[in-house]
Amino acid sequence: MKTIRTKEALSALSREWHAAGETVALVPTMGYLHEGHLSLVRLARKKASRVVVSVFVNPTQFGPNEDFEKYPRDEEHDFALLRAEGADAVFAPAPSEMYAADATVSVVESSLSKTMCGAFRPIHFSGVLTVVLKLFNASRCDVAVFGEKDAQQLSVIRRMVRDLDVPVEIVGAPLVREPDGLARSSRNVYLSAAERQRALSLHEGLDAAEAAWRAGDDSAAHAIATVRNALEGKADKVDYVVAVDPVSLAPVERLVPGTLLAVAAHFGSTRLIDNHFLRGSGRNA
Repeated sequence: MKTIRTKEALSALSREWHAAGETVALVPTMGYLHEGHLSLVRLARKKASRVVVSVFVNPTQFGPNEDFEKYPRDEEHDFALLRAEGADAVFAPAPSEMYAADATVSVVESSLSKTMCGAFRPIHFSGVLTVVLKLFNASRCDVAVFGEKDAQQLSVIRRMVRDLDVPVEIVGAPLVREPDGLARSSRNVYLSAAERQRALSLHEGLDAAEAAWRAGDDSAAHAIATVRNALEGKADKVDYVVAVDPVSLAPVERLVPGTLLAVAAHFGSTRLIDNHFLRGSGRNA
């Protein structure tokens, strides 16, 4: 596995691969890797002959008073996991490599990024889109794999690719859970044992809402209420619970296959997100 620190070196390697007739998949991450990230690497391997994983805690997607400085980092551990997984290269640049000191251009999406997490983290998605586009350009990737756990992020990136004619195929990978049902996240390490137990209410509420849909209740309002009821007394703060169209992220009144049920809530000082895409069909679908 090659370790690359500069955009120029990454582009040169990608040009070399393409000249040999190979295809390149990119898996963007912020490091502190877990099984969820590794599942993206495995999917990327199925989509292209070469796999690059970026490990970069992107400062531009963190707002004031967010956890950029304390965001968990363990480069040595990350590299060992990626080497064992068979990644071809890891791109781990410094912030100064990714951003000029006098940079003034960023990518702004004006609709999908304003709801859900965007309503609480107003600069977040501009930072995400900007760094993702820069990673696409540096890696010259043919395919990029993102987790469905960050469902809004996936929708916003797909919109950027569509609207800016970016020649990269975007692939969504299923959310990966811990054995107890908690969605895998690098931020789970912040949780105390008691907070982690309470955080299971995220998955429990979504499961209950989906079960009601499968039993024939297609009311989005009822599904939202079911999730909120599960969080009552468990979450310290609920930012949102929504039922939305997976492409437009517009709220829906009736649940149909593909509807996104999504939630963001705080347990102690840790903010977690979770979601279910309704699969198959409900009784009334």
